[in-house]
Amino acid sequence: MCRLLVLVLLGWSLFVDGGGAVRADDTPTPPQPRVSLAGSIDDEALEREAPATGVIATPAAWEKLVKAWGIKDAPKIDFATELLVVGTWKGSSFNLTPQVTSGDLTVVARGTKDLLPGFRWKVVSVPRTGIKTINGKPLPRE
Repeated sequence: MCRLLVLVLLGWSLFVDGGGAVRADDTPTPPQPRVSLAGSIDDEALEREAPATGVIATPAAWEKLVKAWGIKDAPKIDFATELLVVGTWKGSSFNLTPQVTSGDLTVVARGTKDLLPGFRWKVVSVPRTGIKTINGKPLPRE
């Protein structure tokens, strides 16, 4: 009886955890980004430094943002294999969810509605493979 209970609990934990590859609803678990940075900036004017497309595709654009926002210990990015998704939010916290469908990268941002001074920012990497457009528009050149 005890052995059966252990096996049932083990099976349940794999179902709930998704075994690390698939969630209970059979949708693939998105891979963890290699780069995941976040911070807060008091000067709201600096929010304009975020890329209009929400994506950084070149070293020059990444260096410009790192300098403008004072990002410490910014990781090196191989833009031949990765893109950076950038999001900002006025509330205390938020999540970025990049999705690629038929080669089109879209990003959903959802967060708290508690407005605070300044802004919060996040930068996450996504594999560049298969991405042809961002919200239906060509990848940025700069």
